[in-house]
Amino acid sequence: MTANNPRILIIDDELPICQNCVKILSKMDCEASYALSGYDALEMIGTQSFDVVITDLKMSTLGGMEVLSRVKEKYPETMVIVITGYASVSSAVEVMKLGAFDYLPKPFTPHELRATVLQALSEREVMLQNQELMQQQGALKSISHQLIGSSPKIKKVINMVQKVAPTDSTVFIYGESGTGKELIARAIHANSKRKEEVFFAIDCGTFSGSLLESELFGHVKGAFTGAYKEKDGIFKLAHRGTIFLDEISNISLKAQGKLLRFFETREFMSLGGTSIEWVNIRLIFATNKNLEDMVAEGALREDFYYRIFVYPIMMPPLRERKMDILPIAYHFLKQFSQSLGKRITGFGDAAISRLTEYDWPGNVRQLRNAIERATILCEKDKITLKELPALSDTDNVDPLVSYIPTTSEELKKIKKEVRQKAVSKVEKNFVLNALIQNNWNVTRAAKNTGLQRTNFQALMRKHNVRLIESDKTG
Repeated sequence: MTANNPRILIIDDELPICQNCVKILSKMDCEASYALSGYDALEMIGTQSFDVVITDLKMSTLGGMEVLSRVKEKYPETMVIVITGYASVSSAVEVMKLGAFDYLPKPFTPHELRATVLQALSEREVMLQNQELMQQQGALKSISHQLIGSSPKIKKVINMVQKVAPTDSTVFIYGESGTGKELIARAIHANSKRKEEVFFAIDCGTFSGSLLESELFGHVKGAFTGAYKEKDGIFKLAHRGTIFLDEISNISLKAQGKLLRFFETREFMSLGGTSIEWVNIRLIFATNKNLEDMVAEGALREDFYYRIFVYPIMMPPLRERKMDILPIAYHFLKQFSQSLGKRITGFGDAAISRLTEYDWPGNVRQLRNAIERATILCEKDKITLKELPALSDTDNVDPLVSYIPTTSEELKKIKKEVRQKAVSKVEKNFVLNALIQNNWNVTRAAKNTGLQRTNFQALMRKHNVRLIESDKTG
C-alpha cells in the first residue's frame, strides 16, 4: 500500500464480519482496518484519518447511529456507510438524514461492498475538490486561455500544446462543438514566438466559397460585383502572425484547391490581381466533423486532408473529463460574479451533484451558459439547484421533437438527443416506480426488478433519486 491509497475503517462487534470485509476490500487499492466497538473506532479516527468508515448499525456498545453522528460532526469529509441486518425504511431514512453516504443491508455481496466504497470515494473526491475551489475563490491555474482542469485527458492536451507552441508546425484540432477548440488555438499562439503578433480566428462555415476567398486572399477594385475598392485579405493582414481556420470542413472543393497551393507555398494572388504575394503565417485548423469520412464521401480532397492533418490534437468532450467540470464552473462563476458585482462563493451540495453528474452535450459552451444564467439568478452566496432549472429539465423530449432540423447533420444530432432523453425519462420513471412499489426499500426494489442492488443504486444516482424522498411519500 502507498500513502496515497484511501484508508477505510470497518466497525462491527462481530470479528468474522470485520475480517471478511477487510478481505473483500483487499482486492482494491486501499488500506482497510477494523475496530470491534464504536468506542475503539472513535479513538482510532481521532489519531489517524480515514476516507471511508463502514459501521454496523446495532452494536452492544455505542451503536452505529451514534458513531455516524460523531464522525460527521467532527470529520464531515469522511464518508460513512452504514451496514445492518435489521434493514427498515425508517432506519434508512434516519441514517441518510444524519449524513450517511449509503445504507447497505446484510447480507451483501463482495461486489456490492466494493462498488459502494468506490462510489463513496468518488463522491468524497468531488466534495474535497469543491471545498478547495471555494477556498481558492476561483483563482485557478491554467497554462493560458482557460485550458482548465487536471484530468489525464486535458493534461495530455496541455502537454501537446506546450510541445507544439514554440514551433511553426501546422496544427489540426478536432472535437465536438463547444469543447473549446479555439481556446487551444489561442493557447498555442500565446505560447509561441508569434505571441506579440496578430491572431485571426475565421469561421469558414459563415462564408460562401467566393466570399471566403475574398476574405482570405483579398481583392482588387472591380474584381467582382460589389468590389468598389481594393481590400487586403486576412492572409496579408496576418503576416508574421497566426490564423485559426475553424470548421475547415465546410469549404467547397473549389476553395480547397485554391487554398491547397497557399498552404504548401504561403503564396497567393488576390482576386482580380496579377501579382503573387508571399506571407509568413502559422496555420491552425479545426473541425467537429470526421475528415476521413468526408474524404471517403468525396466531400474533402485527400491531398487537402493530408496537408492540414499534420499535428492533430483531440479536444475531449466534457463528459469524458468530469473531474474538470467543477474547476471550469468555478472559473466562470468568478468571471460572472465579478462582472455582475456579486459575491457568490460557490455551489450548494445538490448543485454540485447536478453539475458533475450531467453529461453536458453542449460541452464547455453549455456549461458556461448555465453558470452565467445561474449567477444572474442567484441572490445568495451559493448557487443552488433552484438556479439550475435548465438541467433539471434534461429529460424533456418535447422541445427536441418540435424542432425542425435543416441539415442532415442536425437531423442526426437531434435523433441522438431524442433517444438519449427518452431513455433517461424512462429510466427515471422505472426507478421511482420500483421504489414506490417497494416502500422505498432499495434492496427489495432491485430484487423485484431483476437488477443487482449496485446497478439499481447507479440508476438512482444517475437520476438524482435519493432515499431521503421516502419520508416525503408518507
